[in-house]
Amino acid sequence: MTLTFYVELSLEALLAATLIYCILLERRLAAVRKGQEGLSRTIGELNMAISGAGASLRALKSAAGEAAQTLDQRLQRARLHIDELSVLTASGERIAARMEGQIERGSASRPAAAEMALPSSTIMSRLDAARVSQ
Repeated sequence: MTLTFYVELSLEALLAATLIYCILLERRLAAVRKGQEGLSRTIGELNMAISGAGASLRALKSAAGEAAQTLDQRLQRARLHIDELSVLTASGERIAARMEGQIERGSASRPAAAEMALPSSTIMSRLDAARVSQ
């Protein structure tokens, strides 16, 4: 047995080891490629979800803006109604005070129609003026 035989035998062993290592390496590379494809799909799905969330956020902002406008309009109307009610309440209180004053004076005769007339025309003119100013 010569030296060449031993060298060839060791080279065959090294080639077998290299072949086994290449097979293992190819399997690992295939697993990495498969994982990379899965990661690529996951990133694509994440990008789609982000763009959908952005669209939803824009729609939500738009809806919030519309709701704010609606609330502002309703608040304006409510303030108008508050003003109308305060005018009507003040007028009612003045009428009640006049009636109480007449009852306390104990006037035997009925008051003139002009004194007891409801100030509806003046109230309505003031309400119309308030609406126009706002």
